[in-house]
Amino acid sequence: MPLTLLLDLDDTLLDSNMQDFIPAYFKVLSDTLQDIVPPEIMLPALMGGTRKMMEKKEPERTLQEVFNEYFYKKIDLNRSNVQKKIDLFYDEEFPKLKYLTRQRPDAMEFVKWAFKRNFKVVIATNPLFPLKAIEHRLRWAGLAPENFPFILITSYETSHFTKGNIAYFTEVMGKLGWQDEPVVMVGNDLKMDIEPAIESGLPVYWLTNKESSSPDLPQIPQGRIKDLRTWLLKVPIRDMQHSIDKPSSLLAVLLSTSAVLEGALGANTVELLDFNLLPQEWSITEVLCHLRDVEIEVNIPRIKKILRDGNPFIIGENTDRWADERNYARQSGENALVEFMNVRGETLDILGKLTTEWDRPARHSILGSITLRELVGVMAGHDKNHIRQIHTILEKRLS
Repeated sequence: MPLTLLLDLDDTLLDSNMQDFIPAYFKVLSDTLQDIVPPEIMLPALMGGTRKMMEKKEPERTLQEVFNEYFYKKIDLNRSNVQKKIDLFYDEEFPKLKYLTRQRPDAMEFVKWAFKRNFKVVIATNPLFPLKAIEHRLRWAGLAPENFPFILITSYETSHFTKGNIAYFTEVMGKLGWQDEPVVMVGNDLKMDIEPAIESGLPVYWLTNKESSSPDLPQIPQGRIKDLRTWLLKVPIRDMQHSIDKPSSLLAVLLSTSAVLEGALGANTVELLDFNLLPQEWSITEVLCHLRDVEIEVNIPRIKKILRDGNPFIIGENTDRWADERNYARQSGENALVEFMNVRGETLDILGKLTTEWDRPARHSILGSITLRELVGVMAGHDKNHIRQIHTILEKRLS
């Protein structure tokens, strides 16, 4: 079973002091556009747009869309009037910032070793930059994307959350199709890489570049890159699985589902939504209708019943029959996605306010005694299964 490595970029694969890099980046971009946007307007617009991305919590819209909405309104210019200059900046000026970074030979060797071991590698960098900028930085690290088959590089064009939101990590897993395979998040930043990844349910390895473990956090696997190799070879596969046993990881999965679906399906045609692998299998449209109706008629009523009643009895539902009974195949997949995202927002509003209620009991006609936490775990597993199903359909159809 192949291992998936989620690798941070800054100060993990590439030495780059972001406190120096970001101001220099903003200044060079501002200088490039100064003939059409005065620096006193440009710099606040850049910083404000970046702040909007970092504050974003909702699954709708990519980070790029949020940045652009703020940025272009502040500079009072149409995007088409600026885009050519910005493209030229990333082609010609951005690469000149390489002097602010430094390669890490140990990181380069580790990535080469990982590919030789047939590991899958994701560049799980904070997606505040366009893909083109991140690819430049990978080249600076000696890890040019044209030479290394990374399965995903997170960037602001396709990401809905930054690392300040634990749903960033579950969105990455959803983009990969929630494969039932071992996975580890590797990074140097305790607050941005390690702690939120743990809260999302991911196994982690903390790169500290120290000889010994932190006495305050001995429970977190940690060490230098050479120690990481040893750890990866000896840790049991069962200890490298995504976990949904905490409310935080459950909420992260439920929140990221809308983002993953919107990201995977937003640009696809009706023909693709209606494609199915085999006549007896569901199309993407049918899956979306199923997710919507289960959320409206099963998930939310069950949650409300457990929160309202003492140890209520819950009847198991055969929701698969609805596909034929309700003629899902003739419905609009695009509308179903929007409706699902809206009603999932209601679910998250309810669950996000809970504190001690997660262990409230219920009796399920099929599952027996169950708590609200366990029931939401079933919901999260249901999300994973159907994202995996859609991922398989898209892979087959687009290959």
